[in-house]
Amino acid sequence: MLSERQKKILKLIVEKYIKEPIPVGSKVISKKIGCSSATVRNEMGELERLGLLEKTHTSSGRVPSEAGYRYYVDNIMELKKMNAEDMLKLQIVFKNQQLALSDVITKSLQVVSDMMNYTTVVLGSKSHENLLKQVEVIPIDDENITVIIVTDKGHVEHKNIRLQDVSMSEVKKTVGLINNLISGTPIDEVANKLEFEVKPIIGNYVKQHEQLYNAFYHVFSDFTNQEVNVMGRNKMLEQPEFSTNIDKIKNVYTKLEDNEILKNIEEDDDNNIKVYIGNENNIDSDVTVIKTKYKHDNEEGTIAIIGPKRMEYDRVVSLLEYIKENIER
Repeated sequence: MLSERQKKILKLIVEKYIKEPIPVGSKVISKKIGCSSATVRNEMGELERLGLLEKTHTSSGRVPSEAGYRYYVDNIMELKKMNAEDMLKLQIVFKNQQLALSDVITKSLQVVSDMMNYTTVVLGSKSHENLLKQVEVIPIDDENITVIIVTDKGHVEHKNIRLQDVSMSEVKKTVGLINNLISGTPIDEVANKLEFEVKPIIGNYVKQHEQLYNAFYHVFSDFTNQEVNVMGRNKMLEQPEFSTNIDKIKNVYTKLEDNEILKNIEEDDDNNIKVYIGNENNIDSDVTVIKTKYKHDNEEGTIAIIGPKRMEYDRVVSLLEYIKENIER
């Protein structure tokens, strides 16, 4: 059990180190709390003995340990009230009536990534209740088209594909066949239905059927498997603790590139915001993952913010709460 003074010292050290990753000395703290440097040093020594602070080799100051961050989050942290600028940036996204829910979620997490220089992740659920409504195509030039997939929930995905020596009339025949045969199919069954219902007969209607079938099959496979959206992968590498350590950079970036690893972020415990620091998360011991589930009608998923252990916990939790509330409203 920490004394009030120890809590105050730990809070000051954590929050100062978050702002500037330089070990914190007793003189800085003594000025803040009105105690002598000797008294602060004694208290810092006790906090180190308890495993909440660590001493670096290059300075006499202290930095928070993983346990120190955990104690701060669980017992000391006060959520930071969102400032008007952050709220305005997010409200622009939430009030855009033209965006489907999935786009609102992705764009709001992109805003957070840009604001804070952290990596953000959305794990959406392509549920059985999301049905294919229709497929549309828009020609770009003689060889390139944009395929647009629309679900009954208003989710829209588009992908550019290249076709060689295929006329637009053949493309439109293929689209008509797909819309007639598989419209209303659950998204997670579309690829199978293409394989077993469209593939056997497409040659009867379309000359360049093999190329067109393969192109549309890949579009649907990419769409139904696209469960992970990552914003700001490079942001993490701008953090001081990674910028000077090549091995850490490679290790963290490799994991942020691996969607199978990122799928482990999925939160299935409850609807609360959870903070996983260092070794507590299943991504990397050098990062913190703050995440929560969201639910809106039949759609649900996980949103997460990944940053260094020296993360602005108070601000991130407030931002995630605000985003979650707006998604579920």
